[in-house]
Amino acid sequence: MRLLKFKILLLTLCITTLSNAQSYINYNISFANAAQHEAEIKVSFTKIKAGKFSFRMSRTSPGRYAIHEFAKNVYNVKATNSKGEALKITRPNPYQWDVATHDGTVNVTYTLFANRGGGTYAQVDETHAHLNIPATFMFAPSLKETPIQITFNPRKDWKIATQLKPMFVNTYYAPNMQYFMDSPTELSNHLVRSFEVDSNGEKLKIKLALHNIGTEAEADQYFESVKKVVLQQMAVFGELPKFDYGEYTFLACYVPNASGDGMEHRNSTVLTSTRTLANGGMTRNIGTVSHEFFHAWNVERIRPKSLEPFSFEEANMSGELWFAEGFTSYYTNLILTRAGLMTPERYINGLNGTFNYVWNSPGRSFFNPIEMSYQAPFVDAATSVDPVNRGNTFISYYSYGSVLGLALDLSLRNEKGNLTLDGYMKSVWKTYGKNEKPYTIDNLNNALNTYAGKLFGDYFFSNYIYKSAMPNYAPLFNRVGVVLKQDSKKVFLGVSTSNGVVRNNAQIGSPAYTAGINSGDKIIAIDNHAVNGENSVNSILSNYKIGDRATIQFSRYNQLRTVKVTLIKDPRYTIMTNEKAGMEVSPEVLKNRKEWLDKK
Repeated sequence: MRLLKFKILLLTLCITTLSNAQSYINYNISFANAAQHEAEIKVSFTKIKAGKFSFRMSRTSPGRYAIHEFAKNVYNVKATNSKGEALKITRPNPYQWDVATHDGTVNVTYTLFANRGGGTYAQVDETHAHLNIPATFMFAPSLKETPIQITFNPRKDWKIATQLKPMFVNTYYAPNMQYFMDSPTELSNHLVRSFEVDSNGEKLKIKLALHNIGTEAEADQYFESVKKVVLQQMAVFGELPKFDYGEYTFLACYVPNASGDGMEHRNSTVLTSTRTLANGGMTRNIGTVSHEFFHAWNVERIRPKSLEPFSFEEANMSGELWFAEGFTSYYTNLILTRAGLMTPERYINGLNGTFNYVWNSPGRSFFNPIEMSYQAPFVDAATSVDPVNRGNTFISYYSYGSVLGLALDLSLRNEKGNLTLDGYMKSVWKTYGKNEKPYTIDNLNNALNTYAGKLFGDYFFSNYIYKSAMPNYAPLFNRVGVVLKQDSKKVFLGVSTSNGVVRNNAQIGSPAYTAGINSGDKIIAIDNHAVNGENSVNSILSNYKIGDRATIQFSRYNQLRTVKVTLIKDPRYTIMTNEKAGMEVSPEVLKNRKEWLDKK
């Protein structure tokens, strides 16, 4: 035992000597006051050039595109030189601190308040330290290429899970600021599960660090589902990415104090939910696993040029999110279906919401998918006080890209026979992702031309990416035994209501919009039918026919108003299998559906 301790001590001394020879930014974080959601952080910047030195908190976070002012949760900031002498700090802006003079070293200490456990922020409490790095640690832009060494001081029973490279006990390494900022870390009494995958002759480890209120058996069962997702996504691309240090880690916090989120990173992903595995999480949380792991290829390595390098000082704008996020969203449930974790019937039924949202949105008259992607800084967990009209002007690039990915997949299968979206994604991976060569939209267009022919590729991009046209889905669905139909009798007003109160801006072009009804109005009566708890707006309208005229009485600012509307046909579609619609399905159609949805 003494000999083993000596060897460990000798190894530690050797590593320490090597690390001391290298110039590092050194971080240290501890959690003595975790009950009050506070962390104490120290950072030592050394070998700084003479003159003013600036350090700051990030305003953004990898995987997010809106501004998040992390500096708001930092206080008690102090700076000293190498001798421990206090340095005068000035503030040129809300997120930066400057020291005018120093001796080549600036040691900074500060307190962080952190109480949101998700993919964007940080949370410190007695159960865990869930650290999103940009929300936690200051950085120096002038030292962005300097290697980083960080020491965590975990509380009793806490373990450390991170994609950072281990150096020695509780101390980890990042080659530069970009990698450090992209490395979320979970300190808790979590369970760890892992398995090895042979990818082109290389053994890569997939790990699950699970912070969950539950049993070992539940963790084992859940990890079996994770394995299935990993293998089915690997089948799309033919291989796993070459993860740095040979590992990929799912950082899962399924605890009541977390907030629901998922956030991709280069060699790990954050998965958070208030649903524990025993409380519905076994099936409901796995969708986030599928979405975020697909990002290990699509967005982390198949990377838009517009996001390189990622800025931590201003909002990042990319016109490719319909592909990076949207196509990933298309694969989210498709992979679950192929993995046997979702039935084909449930998958097809699940297309309804996203399809109708995109198909019927007035937003397509304002922005194409590229321009919708440009809206990310305003919508991606962004906050605003003033009301917006996004229900009429914006379509989520997640949803928009998802239904376009569906159309491209079915179009390739329908028109090109043996071609699929899997094949296209694999070709993009080989050209751009595997070599980590950032792409542009033109690159994606050219890649589709190469894969499926110039006529096909240019048509798809010209009509559906550079413009806002929508594909003709009916024949595409027909090939796989899926029906797309509308209710020929249901009427449409153009607003949603609760107890008569209008909850959304009226949809452009709808009867409510034309009549001037809008968010906040309270519908009192439709003709002679009073709206109340037993008689909702929808139940009253169910008795009307398309083309009927109706008189609507509503209240706005405590004043009664009366308008007349002409009810129109409900524009929403229902997507279902031929079998559910009572239609025959041929063996050939069933074969096509299986090729689309079955295990690879």
